[in-house]
Amino acid sequence: MKRFLSIFSIFFLMVPSITFAAVSNKPIHWGFKRAMNEEPAEAGPEYDQILEKYGAVYKGSPDKKILYLTFDSGYENGQTEKILDVLKKENVPATFFVTGHFLKSQPDLAKRIVKDGHIIGNHSWNHPDFTQISDERVREELQKVKDETKKITGQKKMKYLRPPRGIFSERTMQIAKEEGYTHIFWSLAFVDWHIGQQKGWRYAYDNIMSRVHPGCIMLLHSVSQDNADALEKAIQDLKKKGYTFKSLDYLMKQQKIEKKQTPDS
Repeated sequence: MKRFLSIFSIFFLMVPSITFAAVSNKPIHWGFKRAMNEEPAEAGPEYDQILEKYGAVYKGSPDKKILYLTFDSGYENGQTEKILDVLKKENVPATFFVTGHFLKSQPDLAKRIVKDGHIIGNHSWNHPDFTQISDERVREELQKVKDETKKITGQKKMKYLRPPRGIFSERTMQIAKEEGYTHIFWSLAFVDWHIGQQKGWRYAYDNIMSRVHPGCIMLLHSVSQDNADALEKAIQDLKKKGYTFKSLDYLMKQQKIEKKQTPDS
C-alpha cells in the first residue's frame, strides 16, 4: 500500500500541469504606446505575443500609408447619420462595432451601414466584461449580435470582434476564435465618448492628426459630436498627406499574403 501511495503521489505531481491546466482568464486591459510623428504605435512584446497567438490585430503594415477606420457604436446619439454621410461623400469604408442596444433601437441605421458598403462587427449584446462571465454567456453575447444583424441587415457573416470595455483574456480570446472571430484592437483612440463633455471639432481633429500613422486602426465612438463634426476635414487632410482608407477585409487579406511570403523561422 505504501508503495502504491508513493507511486500515486509521484504520478499526481507529474500530471497537474497537463491535466488541470486551463487557458488563463486573467483580465488584460488593452493599451499601447501611442504614435508620434507618424511613427507606429507599439503595444510591446507581451501584447504582441498574445495577439499573434490568437490571430488578433491592432495595426497594419507600417510601410503603407493605409488607414482602417472603425467606430464603436454602443448606442445612438444622433451622430451616426452624419458620419455615414461623410463616409459616403469621401468614399471611405468603415467598420461599426455594434451592441444589442444599437441594433434594437436603430435598425434603420444598421441597415444603412450595410447598404452603404460598410462592415458591422461584434461589440457584444450587453457590453459586459467578458472575463467576468461564463463561456456559455460569452458565446450567447456574440451569437445574439450576429443573429440580429443578419435579421435586420442581411449581413450573413460576422468575422470581427472588439471586446467590450477593451478587456479580454486568453480564455475569452480562445472562445471568440472558436466562434470564428478575429479580435480587432486599435492603435489610435482618445477620450471621445463622454457626450456631456464634448470639446468641439478641433479637439477630435487634433487628436486624430497627431496620433495617426501608416497602418493605423482608428477607433472613434459614433456618439461623439466632436468626431462627427471633425470627420470630413480629417479625412480630406489625411488624403492630402498621402493616406488611403481600406476595409478590415483588405487588412486581413494583406496579412495572409504577408504571412505566406514570410519564410518560417
